Amino acid sequence: MAERLGVDITLPTVSPQPYTRLAFEGHQYAAAHGRGGQYTPRVLRAFFQENRDIGRIDVLSEIAAELGLDSGEFTAALEQGTFTETHQDALREAAAHRITVVPTLIIDGHTRIEGVPDPTRIRKAVLDAQARGGHEQGPTCGTDGC
Repeated sequence: MAERLGVDITLPTVSPQPYTRLAFEGHQYAAAHGRGGQYTPRVLRAFFQENRDIGRIDVLSEIAAELGLDSGEFTAALEQGTFTETHQDALREAAAHRITVVPTLIIDGHTRIEGVPDPTRIRKAVLDAQARGGHEQGPTCGTDGC
């Protein structure tokens, strides 16, 4: 799919593959500071295009600084586990919705779309929800906080 969309992705040589807990907690920090939408694609680019170890705090802190976040405060938050519980809450919410695929969209509690959806399917699901008198329930994207 990456090739079809023109996205340059390669399997990183970082070995062993990094644990991503800190990257996810970093997302929670970035989101709390208004940069969550920029943080996630930047971390993915660092891993899949730049072959960087996103399991290391120093790498994540450099990314945070690039986004205009305070790298010292970011580092301290990861070292102190400031956002560990927030990340655990996101994991619990994903489990409660039985989310195992990212992205997963749940629209109005009735329609579940897993994987990369066709825009026509999303539009139909939203229109169907409106026809039922429901309100669009924003996309639930899994554990990344989108």
